[in-house]
Amino acid sequence: MMYFMSLHPSLEPVVHLVGTWRGTGQGEYPTIDSFEYTEEVTFTDVGKPFLVYTQRTWSLEGRPLHVETGYLRVVKYEAVEFVLAQPTGQSELAEGTIELHESGFTIELRSRIMNAGSAKQVDATERRIHLAGDTLTTSFAMAAVGVPMTHHLAATLTRGTDS
Repeated sequence: MMYFMSLHPSLEPVVHLVGTWRGTGQGEYPTIDSFEYTEEVTFTDVGKPFLVYTQRTWSLEGRPLHVETGYLRVVKYEAVEFVLAQPTGQSELAEGTIELHESGFTIELRSRIMNAGSAKQVDATERRIHLAGDTLTTSFAMAAVGVPMTHHLAATLTRGTDS
């Protein structure tokens, strides 16, 4: 595990996220064909009370699919804020809780979304981030383009050897 001695005390509950995670996932939504993908997520400590987050996905053939970037904050060891920007024209403010477990934690988040004028309409999202040892599982649901809140993505990632 790699993290800086400058880790802000508020980040102690999520210290084990720091590093790079990679794995595969599955996607589905009523308006698209189901698909599989490769995902890479990096959480970086910069000595401030947040972790810098970057995420990229590719098709199994290597075609780029999605990227997002943002900041993960822990507030009072019990609340989490995840501020994200997406190149598809959305900004996402996700807020929720963190539940600590013996081998990690579970974060449950619900988001408010701002859509650019040219973006597809996304009304809300829900994210779940579960860490157990060196396995990070994520799930993502969204209410978008007239479809109510529906599961969209699920991935299982493992810690990279350089983390």
